[in-house]
Amino acid sequence: MKTVITGSIAFDYLMSFPGRFGEHLLADKLENISVSFLVDTMRRMRGGVAPNIAYTNALLGGRPTIMASAGRDFVEYRRWLEEQGVDTSAIVAYDDVYCASFFVNTDLDQNQIASFYTGAMARSVELSFSEYAPNADLAVISPNDPRAMNNYVDECKEIGLEYIFDPSQQTIRLSADDLCRGVDGCKLLAVNEYELNLIQEKTSLSLDSILAMCGALLLTMGKNGARIYAEGKVFEIPAVAPQEIVEPTGAGDAFRGGLLRGLQLNLPWEISGRIGALAATYVLENLGTQGHRYAPLDFVKRYREHFDDYGALDILINQHRSPRTASAT
Repeated sequence: MKTVITGSIAFDYLMSFPGRFGEHLLADKLENISVSFLVDTMRRMRGGVAPNIAYTNALLGGRPTIMASAGRDFVEYRRWLEEQGVDTSAIVAYDDVYCASFFVNTDLDQNQIASFYTGAMARSVELSFSEYAPNADLAVISPNDPRAMNNYVDECKEIGLEYIFDPSQQTIRLSADDLCRGVDGCKLLAVNEYELNLIQEKTSLSLDSILAMCGALLLTMGKNGARIYAEGKVFEIPAVAPQEIVEPTGAGDAFRGGLLRGLQLNLPWEISGRIGALAATYVLENLGTQGHRYAPLDFVKRYREHFDDYGALDILINQHRSPRTASAT
């Protein structure tokens, strides 16, 4: 299965505040906020939703393709992604702009305040599956320039390409019509609790109506795990407790990359969801959205410490022992 992941390519600036934001925000003055948080540390790291999802997917043996726009500072990043097993042939780098940038400040309670600079991401509207990924079997439409996301949804419908709709952070920016169009007919809608509530508020759609429009729904709920609505059933996916929480940014992207690997291998929803849950935990335990690393054998061993896969994950172990082929994607 040739999987094409669309979304932002960015550099993440991760900062740590040695206090609690809530102690410095006055409830009766929120309409006039002017605050500055002095941070102890800052690191510049590779990020962006599309590479984050693709990185975890590749760790598990996938060979995902990214279709996205990048900037003049992408040269080293491209080389690194290729070394991890990610196909970057559909990434277009523009020389007159820099990659998008994500600035996030995290406090002691793992609360976050973030800003996102568009940069080269604005050029993603110029890309299309027909030109850059004509042989795609499945598309992932994740947070990106809203115009590009709408274009990708329309193109998928036009050419009959199955797609996963992952509006995530752009749920706020997308209109009710945009959201309805993206949800309607998607193979999977991937959101967290807040984003699902926001979609319902903006579109006036009930949960049952949303489920009737999409093939399946992934609802992530942080430390409470996740829930998958599919095939007329509800699969409860427990969270895997981290050994420690270093930094939460990117856990949702890793969940999607792991779940996607399960779908690529035609594994049951419950097992695929639990792959995603464990993949997310690895991110929590490491700094950065792509700071985690493991071999499929180690991943399966840890999976089996928490869940029973009934031998289904032997496929991950066997593929790791055999040369990677196109069919593994």
